[in-house]
This record gives sequence, C-alpha cells and structure tokens, in this order.
Amino acid sequence: MEQLMAMGIKTHVDVMDELYTLAYWMTGSEMSADELVRFTYLRADHNTSTTELFKIFRTCYLNRSGADIAFGFIDPLRQRKGSPGRSLRHRFADMKLSVLLSEICGLKHQVISEIIGMPVETLNSRLSWGRTLLVKALLLVPPVERRVQLTGGILS
Repeated sequence: MEQLMAMGIKTHVDVMDELYTLAYWMTGSEMSADELVRFTYLRADHNTSTTELFKIFRTCYLNRSGADIAFGFIDPLRQRKGSPGRSLRHRFADMKLSVLLSEICGLKHQVISEIIGMPVETLNSRLSWGRTLLVKALLLVPPVERRVQLTGGILS
C-alpha cells in the first residue's frame, strides 16, 4: 500500500474522502452523500481503477437523480423521447461534477473527459461555464455574519 502511494497511485480508501466531498457538493446532504458513496463502492471491486471508480460514482449520481422519474414524476427538463442527447439535468450535473473533479480532486482534463465521456475540447468549455456559474451562485449567498444580523440566527 505504501509503495502504491509512493508511486502516486491512489487506492479505493485514498479516494473515499474525495468521493464523499464530491457527493456532498453534488447532493447538499450528508445522508445523500453517504448513500451515494456507499452505492458507488457496492458496484466496485478491488480491481476497479480510480478512473472507473469515478465513472461508477457519476453513474450512481445520475441514476439517483433520475429516481423521481421512476415514481411517475415527469421531469420538464428531460428531453422528449427520441431526441438526441442527454437531459439538461444530466448536462448540468456533468458540468458541476467536472468542476468539482478539477478543483477538489485535482484531476487533469484528459482524465475528467474520460470519466464524463466527452471530448476534452467540450470539457474545457463546460469547465469555463461551470466555474463562472459557481462563482455567480456563491456571490448570491450572503456571508454568515450578514445572515445572522438579518435573521437573528442562522437557523431562524
């Protein structure tokens, strides 16, 4: 194990913290993040590469986010049957995941493009848009100090 780390090869245990952080950023919930990481590891075995583990994570997330469709909810963002491409929800999820894989995990663009399944040129464009949207979204959230002043407490 120490030899693998010295060579820069991550094991499944080494990647678990990164996967949990990704899952939390993707879902916004500790319980959902735990569930997503658990589902990811249930579908992997000891021969699964790190890249394949991230691919499994992505698949589990996309399948999880589509669960509402299985219960009869019709997603207005989903494209009509027979139209090419993926749903807008999956595109936005891939954009967010791409930014997180780059910024949190420090993965190179070539590896991220393999995980997401898109050409590097398209990925570069999505990363640019994703970073811009992330910054704009963060600017809309007031600092904690301002929220405390306005509401008298964070939870009120």
